[in-house]
Order: sequence, then C-alpha cells, then structure tokens
Amino acid sequence: MIKVLKNLSPYKWIVWGVVALVFAQSMAELFLPTLMADIIDNGVVKGNIPYIWEIGGWMLLVSAIGAVASVFASFYSSKAAMGLGRDLRQKVFKHVGQFSLQEFDEVGTASLITRTTNDINQIQQVTIMMLRMVISAPIMLVGGIIMAVSKDAKLSLVIIGAMPVLVIAVMLILKYGIPLFQQVQKRLDGLNLVVRENLTGIRVIRAFNRETEEKARLQKANRELADVSIRVNKVMAFMMPTMMLVMNMTVVAVIWFGGIRISNGAMQIGDLMAFIQYVMMIMFALLMASFMFVMIPRAAVSAKRINEVLEMQPAFKDDGTAKADRNRGTLEFDNVTFHYPGAEEPALSNISFTAKPGEITALIGGTGSGKTTLVNLVPRFYEATSGTIRVNGVDIREASQQEIRSKIGFVPQKSILFTGTIAENIRFGKQDASDEEMKRAASTAQATEFIDQIKGGYAAPIEQGGSNLSGGQKQRLSIARALIRKPDLYIFDDSFSALDFKTDAKLRKALKDETKNATVLLVAQRVSTVVDADRIIVLEKGKMVGMGTHKELLESNNVYREIALSQLSEEEIA
Repeated sequence: MIKVLKNLSPYKWIVWGVVALVFAQSMAELFLPTLMADIIDNGVVKGNIPYIWEIGGWMLLVSAIGAVASVFASFYSSKAAMGLGRDLRQKVFKHVGQFSLQEFDEVGTASLITRTTNDINQIQQVTIMMLRMVISAPIMLVGGIIMAVSKDAKLSLVIIGAMPVLVIAVMLILKYGIPLFQQVQKRLDGLNLVVRENLTGIRVIRAFNRETEEKARLQKANRELADVSIRVNKVMAFMMPTMMLVMNMTVVAVIWFGGIRISNGAMQIGDLMAFIQYVMMIMFALLMASFMFVMIPRAAVSAKRINEVLEMQPAFKDDGTAKADRNRGTLEFDNVTFHYPGAEEPALSNISFTAKPGEITALIGGTGSGKTTLVNLVPRFYEATSGTIRVNGVDIREASQQEIRSKIGFVPQKSILFTGTIAENIRFGKQDASDEEMKRAASTAQATEFIDQIKGGYAAPIEQGGSNLSGGQKQRLSIARALIRKPDLYIFDDSFSALDFKTDAKLRKALKDETKNATVLLVAQRVSTVVDADRIIVLEKGKMVGMGTHKELLESNNVYREIALSQLSEEEIA
C-alpha cells in the first residue's frame, strides 16, 4: 500500500492543504462543546440573554469555519485521490504495453482489466477516506480525551472502560476480514473472465446451443463472488451494531455518573453536556478508525495486485540501439529454437532460412506445426530460446522493438479492427498517410469494391471488433493497414483464409507489384495460395521437413505432397 501511495508525491501540496483543512475542521468541532457548556452555564442558567447572543455568535462563526474547511477538504482530497487513480491507470497501461505475449498469458487479460479498474477504484476510495479520517480520527480521539479530562477527570474513567471492547471488536474484524477481501478480488477476476468469454464468444455459444450451460457457468462464478461478499458484509455488519451498542452504553454510563456528580455539586450541567459531546467524538473517532481498519486491508489487497503488475518485468527488454537498415528487406532465421514457458517440447526446433527482397517465402503445415509461432518471433512478440533472427541484417535483440516493428507490415491470423471509421483503421498503419496512399492500399487489398458500396465510404463507421463487417472484409482492411506502411518486410499470417478463391487470386496478383521491393513471409493453409511462392517451408511438429518451390516439394517431400493431394486433384497438381 505504501508503494502505491508514493504515487501521491505530485499532489503533496494538495495533501498538505487537506491536512491543514482537516485540522482546522477538527479544532472547530472540538471547540464547539466548550462554547455550548459556557453558553448553558453562564447564559441559560443565569438568564443572561446578551451573553447567549455573544457566545451564540461565536458558535456560528466556529461552525462556519468548520463547514468551509470540511467542504474544501472533501474537494481537495477527492482531487488528489482521483489524480492518483488516473496516474496509476496510466502507469499500469504503459507498463503492460511493454509486456511480451508471455506476460499476458501469465496474468490473463481478465485479471489485468480487473486490476486496472476495480482494484484502482478501491485504492481511490480508501485514499479519500485516509486523507480525511486518518488525520481527523487521531485529532478527534486525542483532542476529545483531553477536553473530556479537562471537564471531569473522574468521569473520564468511563471512557477507559469502553475502549477494550472496541479494540477487541476491531481485531476480530481484521482477523476474519482480510482473507475474505483477498478472495473477493480473486472471485471478481473469475467472474470477469466468464463474462468476457461469453460476450466475445456469443456467436459460438448460440451456434452450439450452449446458452444454458454458459448461464450455469456464469451463475456459479456469480454465486461464488456473492457468497464471499456476503461473508465480508456479515463481518462488517457485526462492527456497526457493536460500535453503536458500546457508544450508547458509554453515553448512558456518563449520564448516570454525571447526574450523580451534578447532584453532589462536583459538576455543572453545561460541562456534562459538553462531556457527552466529547464522548461521542471519541467514539466516532474510534468508529472511523475501525472503518479504516476494515477498508485499508481491502485496499492493501488491491495495492498488492497493482504492484504485482508494476513489478512484473517483461521476459525481454530493449537493450539494443542498432538501426535495422543494413540489408533492407532481408529476413534470416539462424538455427532458431523456441520453447513456450512450461512446455516439455519445443514449439520450434532448429529453424534456418533466409528470405530476400522481392521474394515470397511461404510457410505451410498442419495445425500445431508452429507456423504462427514462427511469425510471432519476428516482431519479437516472444523471444527465441536460442538461435538468431535478423531483420535487414540486424539481430532483432540488438535493435529496439520499435525499430524492428517499424520495418514490418503485420497482418495477424485473427483480423483485429478498432472502433472508428474505415479510413482511421487503414491509417492505423501510417497516421500521416494521404488520401491517395490510403485508396491505393485499399485497392491493392481488394477492399475498394465493398468500401464504395458502404454508405459513407471511407468515413463509414466500424463497430467494436469490426462486428459490422464480414470476415473477408476485415481481412482485406487488415491487409490494407499493413500495405499503407510500405515496410521492408510483410508478414501475412493466414490472412487470406476468409477470402474466396477469386479474390484471393486477384489479391496475390496485386501484391506482387506492391511488394516487389520487400520480403514477404506468408502463412497459408491453402496450397493454391503458396503455389507461386519463391520458397515454401514445410513445417511438422515445429521442425522444418522441407524447403523448396511447389514443383520441387511435390517431387521430393511427402508431407507437402500429402497436403497438396488433400486439396487438389491429380490433374491440378500435374
């Protein structure tokens, strides 16, 4: 928690201002009972009307000072807490942006969303309470005790008798509450995971009539969260009645013993009323402290989860400063091997090949053969376990990730589009691209034909995830986004799978002219897509089992021939 609160340093003057305002508010509240005692003993009892008006005026002034201080303290404490939350979100987002895919796999997207939203909200709320209560409660407690003792030291023994009960209640709450708060956040992660999977996979769920099972799954996650939350609230519900019972019993005891002291002439009526007010202040101070003891552990759990993300170091960092422009457009794999964390067998083993500008290098193989894994190593989404990958003649570990990725036009296996317009999504690859460049990229990607038919054209809106477009349309826009960059290396990760054969053929023909000065790395399932490639690499279980042209592989490679026979007739192969 302390590590997180260190982020309040930019707001230190606001925090000190809140401290001063809360101090002024507390002093005003502590002074009011004394003025009340004075107005009763020297004004009301003696019938001194002018004195009542005079002291009453001072009470109004002190109350106004306390009210103004309270308003500004609330405003500035909220400003500091909201600023802390904003800074933490930016810090977490920036840090997570440096993660490799390995860290995303380890933490989980649902958990990262929960930590960035719910956990930081918990910290914000507790920060506001801390800025107000952590300062106010001790002042009210100590000040209330001092003022109560000054009114009647013997009657103050009643307060001492009540405190052990309150302390025991708070300790019990802490003992049973903290583990439950940890469970709440974990169960919230689980609920977010189920909700996220259901919303993103709604088409599959409906297609397979799995609504009932998914509802049951959600109800289970929801019930688990509800059960823990109910247990937490039961613990907290125990606190309030206990505090109020002790508080009211203490007031009854004060009135009882105070009445005896007044009848004996050892205490005045005004002092007893002031004493009761100070007892209430002391009890409320303890009540605020108990609330803090309940809320801080929960915030501490959230702070720990935030710190886990901020302290998590990426599997690899930018250590190099080399410029990737020695041999433009070249891609080289030199004996590359890659293990996924925790996997027994390597996903790729001893991969070696060289691709040059103007050439199309295709990757083909069965499901799980390592095609997507291989292309994910090039932009350094994962770090190769051993071996060397060179882009433009430079080891990708010797150049920054930004430098390497600026040379690549990447079209992922799953087309990802962003909310905005068609133009904005194409220009995602190059923000300062002209209209002419944008239209040329769209034309090459065979996207013009459907863009011209959509109302609004390039200004037509795209919904979240491109849900208002077909799979083929999304793929073509993803390809246009890569083409507009005019990079040295194009990576197409099974990017033509949603296209019909006619569009596929037209696109590959248009790409030849557009990419003639660049290297193309092409992952495909269709033999028809790779048939014209300059080099076809055949993968099986993460190993290269063949490399050559379509004709060469048909003659010499059984794996490739099996793939070709499963898709093409003997006449087409011949």
